[in-house]
Order: sequence, then structure tokens, then C-alpha cells
Amino acid sequence: MRILLVEDEPEMAQALRAALQRHGLLADIAPNLAQAQEALRHGVHDLLLLDRQLPDGDGASLIPQARKAQADLPVIMLTARGSLADRVGGLDLGADDYLVKPFAVEELLARIRAIQRRPSQLSLPSASVGNLRFDFAAHEAFVDDVALRLPRRQSLVLEALCLRHGRTVRREVLQESVYDFEDAIQSNALDAHVSKLRRALAEADARVDIHVIRGIGYLLRERADG
Repeated sequence: MRILLVEDEPEMAQALRAALQRHGLLADIAPNLAQAQEALRHGVHDLLLLDRQLPDGDGASLIPQARKAQADLPVIMLTARGSLADRVGGLDLGADDYLVKPFAVEELLARIRAIQRRPSQLSLPSASVGNLRFDFAAHEAFVDDVALRLPRRQSLVLEALCLRHGRTVRREVLQESVYDFEDAIQSNALDAHVSKLRRALAEADARVDIHVIRGIGYLLRERADG
């Protein structure tokens, strides 16, 4: 899952980003409306965490633009404006949830999980390929119902492949799923993650193969003899 965090306080933004990453979530930081608008044009985010009090305006004004870019993009407001009128106003402006600062990271994570469980035309609770199952809400893979422990980037690669299993996933799509805007990406980094992921799947006896589609990307499908 890739999150756009719109927050102008650098220390809070970095602390939240680190907390999200510890739970397998990518986070891009936009400190103002202008940078948030630019980030939304990429169309790569699965959730918007949005502060209201930004240097160049009310964060709530971003919601219509966000929904125009991605109609089903969930929005959680994170703000110090915690009066009943503010909360009701934020929800009426289109936010899916509203969390008042200061808040516990555990509560934010719980609310993210709750949003992920909501039915969506473009989301699935899980995907199964052979004896491999990926739970998108928990960000966890299972082989024969046994949890497969993977490093964060390998898990993100597998999540992106499972979401589109049976179809070729372009390299740039995988990179956008695994790296945020601030990461420096080495030319062979993605291939290294895929190679390690293949070994982990083989060691767990997963009946799936990750095929290289030369010049395009990768394809995950059930092993032919599985």
C-alpha cells in the first residue's frame, strides 16, 4: 500500500512515515497543497492522509481534486481541529475518516485497516495463486495457510504481483509499488528483490512461478505442474 501523507510539520511527517514503513506501508510526504496536487497526478497512491492546516490553504480543498484523479481514493484527515463542527465538516467535505491530533500511531493503523476492509470496486480482501494467498489488509502472504515472513520490499513486490496475478506487471508499476519518491533506485534493485522473492517462495514450497517478460516486466502465475 502506498500512502500520500500531506503534513507540513517535518518532524511529525518523518515520524509518521517511519511508523508506516515499519508496518510495510510506503509513504510519500507532501508539505503543502501544491506538492500534494503534483503527487496526485501520478495516480499511484492507495490512501490520502491529509492535514487541514497547511501553509497554502485548507487541506480539505484537496479532496475534490484527489477524487477527480482517483475516484475511489480513501481520505483520512489528521488535524488539530477537533471540535464537533470541524469533524462533521471534514466528513461532509468528503473525508472517509477524521483523526484528531495528537493521536496514537496504533489508532491510525487501525483506521487504515478499517478503510482497507471496506468494499471497493477496485480492491480485494485477498488473492490466491496456487497454494499462495496474499492478504491485502494484513499485508501478509501465506503458503498453505502458513505465514510467509518476507522483508518489506519483497512483500511489496509480491503484493503488487498478486494484485495483478495472471497479467504482466510492467517494471515501472512494480517500482512505483516498492519505492517512494525519495528513494534512489539502482538499476538492478528490482531484479534483486524479485530474485530473493523467488528463492523465498521456493523454500516455502509455493506452487507459483514469477516469469520474466523480457523488456516489459514480470508475471506471477500458478506453476504448471502445481
